[in-house]
Amino acid sequence: MDQLIKQRSQALTALLVLAVIWGYNWVVMKSALHYAGPFQFAAMRTFFGALVLFLVLFATRRSMKLTEFPTMLVLGILQNVGFTGVLMWALVEGGAGKTAVLTYTMPFWTLLFAWPILGERIHGWQWLAVLSAVLGMVFIFDPLHIRADAFSMILAIISGISWALSAIMTKTLHKRHPELDLINLTAWPMLLGSLPMVAIAFLVPAPPIVWAPYLIGAVLFNFVLCGALAWLLWLFALQRLPAGIASMGSMLAPVLGVIAAWIQLGEVPDQMELTGMVLIAFALLVISWVMLREQPRQ
Repeated sequence: MDQLIKQRSQALTALLVLAVIWGYNWVVMKSALHYAGPFQFAAMRTFFGALVLFLVLFATRRSMKLTEFPTMLVLGILQNVGFTGVLMWALVEGGAGKTAVLTYTMPFWTLLFAWPILGERIHGWQWLAVLSAVLGMVFIFDPLHIRADAFSMILAIISGISWALSAIMTKTLHKRHPELDLINLTAWPMLLGSLPMVAIAFLVPAPPIVWAPYLIGAVLFNFVLCGALAWLLWLFALQRLPAGIASMGSMLAPVLGVIAAWIQLGEVPDQMELTGMVLIAFALLVISWVMLREQPRQ
């Protein structure tokens, strides 16, 4: 019993560190855009992040076999271009905190798309999460007073939708290949998806990259801490906690993103935005709680 308590305490600590890394990274990414274009930074983050994951595969002697190339390519495009590239674009004009919250509507979109694609019907308390998430997005958009960052908010939601679609595709791929290693399943899509991201970075006009110490640190922070270390922390926590509890830990990231942007970037949300953020956070809490109830007892 003492050993179990110790393992779970370590796992919760790993989740806390993970949430801090992911949450603060919204400020890091927003600030990095002073030195590089959004697609340039996204290309560096994804390409070097993939290299780090392949180093982890090599160091741990895991399989580097590529499974289902077309599926992995589409998955990589969704994760790297649709998610990372679009969220970096959203950060150009939008606030880091608001972008974080709207991007983290991913579980809400996963719930909706899993219905027609996977046949997983929305039921019970999930409807409360759907209603709360929709109301939250309405409050943040404030359609009666359209703001200049409306396009950025749309991009953030598209980023969350791409993330959700990639999650569903990953789930179906894992069902077909249950033996597939999770790091392999992350490394190949990241590498394949980073190639069109690199092409976009070269094709889209942008000012020359300013190789300031902050940009170098931001790139390292993204592909070392947010890539390799964060992934290892996630796997460590997932092995020791029910999936529902682990997923609840990720909810802390957008909250910390809002707080960090508030303190460091002076992004103070107005009353409508704050209400919307609270409603979306509540929706994510309900979704995580439902997942936890449905998780087999361990």
